[in-house]
Amino acid sequence: MSTDLSDVPAELREAVAAALAAAGVDDGHIAVEIVDPARIAELNLAHRGVEGPTDVLAFPLDGAGPATGPREIGDVVLCPEQCSDAAEAAVHGTLHLCGFDHERDHGEMLRVQAEVMGRLKEAEGREQKAEGS
Repeated sequence: MSTDLSDVPAELREAVAAALAAAGVDDGHIAVEIVDPARIAELNLAHRGVEGPTDVLAFPLDGAGPATGPREIGDVVLCPEQCSDAAEAAVHGTLHLCGFDHERDHGEMLRVQAEVMGRLKEAEGREQKAEGS
């Protein structure tokens, strides 16, 4: 089993992979699309009934049950102009695709998100330190 991140921008693959691993997902395809504020506002209105742009939207495809072929985890759409951190938005959207819901899980999703971001920042710090040596 493996995850297919070929449709995730290179600069976000590590973050998406870390979120999938934290959620225990080790197979399937995920896509991340970068859009402008106008496009994410259209999607936000069409799918959530909320006017205006947002930072990230998640569109899960296959559920947790057996898939009839390669699993399609879903799509994450993010708008960098609405994000303070695109990697964190990608982690957030990916966790939604994995079944987390911060509006209902009493902080579990946001705790996992913080753990993933902490590990990513630690790894980034180690890489920068190694490059400086």
